[in-house]
Amino acid sequence: MLDFMENVQNAFYEASHWNLDNSYGALNTTARELLDFKIPQGLRLQISSLAAPNFATSYTLGSVGVVDGSVSYLYSSLPLRKEFKSSHIDLKNVIRGYKHVQELRRPDENWWWELWHAGKRVDRKNTLLYGRVFLPQSRLEALYLRRLTPTRQLRIAAVSDSNLNNGGTILALLQNDVGKYSTEYMYSTDSALMGVRGLYNFGADPRNAPTEPTSVDQVEPVHGRFSAGAELYYGLLNKSGGISTGLRFTTLPNHPGFPYTMTLTLNPLMGNLSSTYAVKAGSSLALCSRFDFNFYSYESELQLGCELWRQRSTTDVEWAVKKLRPGWKQRTIFPDDDVSGVLKAKVDQDWRVGVLWEGRIKELLFTLGASLDLKKRDQIFRSVGIELQYSS
Repeated sequence: MLDFMENVQNAFYEASHWNLDNSYGALNTTARELLDFKIPQGLRLQISSLAAPNFATSYTLGSVGVVDGSVSYLYSSLPLRKEFKSSHIDLKNVIRGYKHVQELRRPDENWWWELWHAGKRVDRKNTLLYGRVFLPQSRLEALYLRRLTPTRQLRIAAVSDSNLNNGGTILALLQNDVGKYSTEYMYSTDSALMGVRGLYNFGADPRNAPTEPTSVDQVEPVHGRFSAGAELYYGLLNKSGGISTGLRFTTLPNHPGFPYTMTLTLNPLMGNLSSTYAVKAGSSLALCSRFDFNFYSYESELQLGCELWRQRSTTDVEWAVKKLRPGWKQRTIFPDDDVSGVLKAKVDQDWRVGVLWEGRIKELLFTLGASLDLKKRDQIFRSVGIELQYSS
């Protein structure tokens, strides 16, 4: 489950018209959310508040062997009008699950970013500032986010910790997104790492205005999107680098059948090949599988995962029939108002199991999880934890 500050940052992206899904780093988002979800450890409580549309605070207290915590502050130059109260928030906005990729939108025009009011030009170069201090470790995290143009964004993240080399690190990321393709340029002070990555979407270019068709019968809607991307990085200090490439096909909201996503990624230097397949088998059920193989060691790994949403009204059968039977009224928007929680589970070939239950109890958001190893009869439970969130 997203914590309060992550949800606020996503609201900033949404309000500033930035597409988080159109990047190479988000190629495997669906598989990661269904198979790599984090199991909480111990007890953790978070109390947060959006004191003003531009300012948010959050306090966290945890107990994992020792008592620790953190204090966070966030400022946004763009007022955030989204609902953040834990008692009213839509669970689909804070619980990560199957990711529905939306249609590509046309970038904002330059004139929209440079409007004139009372003889003065107003630039929509919105900024987000975020800081977090961990206690008692005195670890400090900071984030600076700046929208430079309608298609460009600058992100600078810094960490100060005495346990890290040189006492900390800074990561700068320049992102460009024009819809049809996106590029990212990275530099990190850790080993003077430099990198570049990009994603290209096949099909229509959202920057081009659609032309009027001569006949309705000649227009054939596109139900899916094929994307390809790659990344290259090199460390100037340690003289080492890496490269990877990936492919993705995913259905769009107008797809008449069950939504699904397929990805294939390859790291030729390490010899790693990974393929995933995820399907939304119902309005409340999603399934995912991932197969990893190494060409050099011939080792392989298989993981299976699922998520099952609990709804107050059962509509899966009716929804599935409408998806499979042509001529029925299609439902392209899944019902979110009746959701009360979600159950996630994953298992690998070594019978390591992860179970997670996320939902809401009155005004508290909760995450309850357990990690098990079924091969160890004497110590099946590897970790158990619960996280509670309250925001006002």
